[in-house]
Amino acid sequence: MKESRDFLRSLGYPGQDLYDLPSSPKRFPDGAQYRIELPSVEGPRALEATFEEIDRYGITVHRVSQGSGIMLLSDDEILEMGSMCEERGVELSLFVGPRGTWDISPLPMTPAGKAAGIRHEGADQLVYAMEDLKRAARLGIRGALVGDEGLLLLTKEMKRRGALPPDFVVKCSVQMMASNPVSVKIMQDLGADTYNLPTALTLPKLAAIRQAVDLPLDIYVEVPDTFGGFIRHYEIPEIIRILSPVYIKFGLRNHPDVYPSGKHLEAVNISLCRERVHRAALGLTMVERYYPDAVTSALGAADLGIPNTSKERV
Repeated sequence: MKESRDFLRSLGYPGQDLYDLPSSPKRFPDGAQYRIELPSVEGPRALEATFEEIDRYGITVHRVSQGSGIMLLSDDEILEMGSMCEERGVELSLFVGPRGTWDISPLPMTPAGKAAGIRHEGADQLVYAMEDLKRAARLGIRGALVGDEGLLLLTKEMKRRGALPPDFVVKCSVQMMASNPVSVKIMQDLGADTYNLPTALTLPKLAAIRQAVDLPLDIYVEVPDTFGGFIRHYEIPEIIRILSPVYIKFGLRNHPDVYPSGKHLEAVNISLCRERVHRAALGLTMVERYYPDAVTSALGAADLGIPNTSKERV
């Protein structure tokens, strides 16, 4: 076993999970340790309600993300969401639309095939996903979620060749499930700008992953039931300390499946968004109480994927 651990270390990876939980010296470009993300903001009215609650609680949220997909938003809806985020200096990350569970294949729905998840089957699915990304970029969006390693590599090439803006933030979905230092390093090398870690990793496992990569990591501290339903609020201060730079992500326990969303679920989505902000406010009190010196970013930080809806970007 020692030989295998030494082999990992010779390649630049930790040889074991880091049970001593070292503090991460890594930071966002502005020197911050952590930022806040709210997921599952499904459309303009849900976003509007989210910002109303953010103002009511007086908290700072740096990124909002959406799960139903770019393809299920009209241009006007994308522009409205982009404009609201642009005005506040908040990153907007929209999910690529067509993916495994949206397709006609039954495989991702079967017990053995669930590992296929939201990956893209065939070349046409990749083309559709690229079209989704390009449309969002033309409307001024500067961030998107991807859930497929091949698409991730394509986004890197699209940026290199001018099909996407070079500052377009590519966020890997939690459903990609890379769970160890080597796998997450592969995602970084493929072009991930920020990576959403699986929800049930222990602190020593998280610390080992942080040692291996430099990109910002995202982690749910309250997790939708489909990913375990954990509530890890008391761990937030330690997560910030060992995982910096990190996006602390507030999902919601007892969250019904609203994907793909739409007008028929708008009232439910609005209620979920309001409670998600409440949970974020509760979680942030843990930081104030147990790690008051933790440094967060101001809104409008230069590396955030803040929309620019005033003109076409590509």
